[in-house]
Amino acid sequence: MQANILAEGGGPTQPLSSVFRFFSLVLRQALALTLACLCLSMSCHAGRGGGEVIGDILAEGEAAVEAYDPANALATANTFSALYFNHFEALELDLGLKDSALKGELEVLFGALNGNAMRGVPRADLDVSWQRLKARLETARQLYAGESALSEGGAFLKAFLILLREGAEALLVVSALATYLRRAGAADKVWVIHAGVALAIPLSILTGWAIDRFLKTAGAPLAVVEGFTMLVASLTLFYVSCWLFARREARRWEEWIASQMDAALSRGSLLALSGASCLAVYREGAETVLFYEALAISASDREAALCAGLVAAALVLTALFFLLRHAALRLPFGLFFGVTSILLFGLAIVFMGQAVVELQAAGKIASIYLPGFPQIDWLGVAPTTQSLGAQALLLLAPLLWMGYRRVRRQE
Repeated sequence: MQANILAEGGGPTQPLSSVFRFFSLVLRQALALTLACLCLSMSCHAGRGGGEVIGDILAEGEAAVEAYDPANALATANTFSALYFNHFEALELDLGLKDSALKGELEVLFGALNGNAMRGVPRADLDVSWQRLKARLETARQLYAGESALSEGGAFLKAFLILLREGAEALLVVSALATYLRRAGAADKVWVIHAGVALAIPLSILTGWAIDRFLKTAGAPLAVVEGFTMLVASLTLFYVSCWLFARREARRWEEWIASQMDAALSRGSLLALSGASCLAVYREGAETVLFYEALAISASDREAALCAGLVAAALVLTALFFLLRHAALRLPFGLFFGVTSILLFGLAIVFMGQAVVELQAAGKIASIYLPGFPQIDWLGVAPTTQSLGAQALLLLAPLLWMGYRRVRRQE
């Protein structure tokens, strides 16, 4: 068994057909997203300019602040929620293409403003929150000043970067989990990872389409869907990372494989692994479809460039997947499982922060803003008490669990 583990990760048990299955999944993803983009670009019509939408937000927000009464704070909070759902969310995807960091900052500031209104803070405090948001909205409006039509090269580059950026985190999760099974001598079970990815692709497309067509009007906006998806993904990755970390030592791993591997990988563990890969792709997929919709509207006569950029990004992600797999299979045994568990744990913390921010922007979680605290989007760090608290709790959870186990052993 040990020789099988320390070898390529499955040897003869890993048929070439799995490689073609993975290529097929990637190509199906590219084709499905391409068809979605083409359908959307043919069915959508150009909307109002981004600068005009931001102007409406500024005007209506100013009026809401002027009319604010702490004794009737809920009315103002409802107005701010309507501004976010009815105006900003329509602009959010296009703004994310221009400046994703600014989009993330505006989400946090919307959540903080709405949270202050819901708590009925004094008028001066609400005005401070509004001025912060107003200043960043003015910055966003400047991005739309003198905007010109998107060129062929610009359309290709944006289409390429969207899928590359949105797929990077999912790629890390999927490649790490697939390599884990190969190194565990369970290459014949890698199909569960691919099955999770295959399930996430149509779910992403259907969710993106449903959000755009129905869910916004039914009161279930993108922020809510993203927030809850990220929350579940964070908890799933946390479970998987702790499970791997507990078996990082080669001796423990060999003993565990010899006694439990077949049974463990036929129960909840396989479901957790498949679920982790599905959620990792799904949390990015629905937003990716919506990003392409926004891009298709702004470049309705650049379909060929959009499709070329999307396919190019899919090919790059495929190459990166096999590169990561090749490198991971040659890492020392203990190092691989240690690094994999830390990677998944880190992504769980990032997803947790992003989930809280999305739910705050949707008004589902209260928001206490921390002025001066840095916002680091790629780490999921946002200047709110709730998001930082949730990340800190997840960060401390393994230590608390180890302390609990130690106390139990001493009893």
